[in-house]
Amino acid sequence: MKPIKFGTDGWRGVIAEDFTFENVSRVAQAAAKFWRENPVPGTAPVVVIGYDRRFMSEDFRTAFCRNHSS
Repeated sequence: MKPIKFGTDGWRGVIAEDFTFENVSRVAQAAAKFWRENPVPGTAPVVVIGYDRRFMSEDFRTAFCRNHSS
C-alpha cells in the first residue's frame, strides 16, 4: 500500500493510482477518528464534505461519507 501524500493544495496523487476509493476510505477513517478524539468544545459535531468538478469528485465524496462514521 502506497503512502498518501498531502501538499499545500491537498492530496497529491494520480486518480486510480494513488487517489483510489481504498485510500479515500483510509483518509475517512483517520479523519473520523481525529474528529471523534478531538471535539471542539461548545460546538455541535458537524462535518461538511463537499466536492468539485474534477473527474469522479462526487463519487469520491460519496465514498468518504459512506466510510467516515465508523
